[in-house]
Amino acid sequence: MEKKTLVLGASLNRSRYSNIAIERLVRYNQPTVAIGLRKGEVAGVKIETKKIPFQDIDTVTLYLGPPRQEEYYDYIVSLNPTRVIFNPGTENPEFYQILRKNNIEVEIACTLVMLGTNQY
Repeated sequence: MEKKTLVLGASLNRSRYSNIAIERLVRYNQPTVAIGLRKGEVAGVKIETKKIPFQDIDTVTLYLGPPRQEEYYDYIVSLNPTRVIFNPGTENPEFYQILRKNNIEVEIACTLVMLGTNQY
């Protein structure tokens, strides 16, 4: 099942997990969009640097630590995703509460593991 995914904290650095996640999402035929610090492209996915009002986002997968997440709280809620995945190192109980109040599912997991084990 296709789940349009926003990779937040996308990196052009091939050794970064966000970069690997984009590659893998594309390989698993998941529609993917991305926001990062620098414009560029990974696996055919254009990395934006601004908070684009993407449509039909099912999943936001976070690759930003808690201090950098705060500026994205309202933006992520405005996208009305089904869920937000908090990858290792991004755990943020304050943000969990905001998401749950807005009926957005919180998953504390690893996108790469979820894809690899067919749990995405």
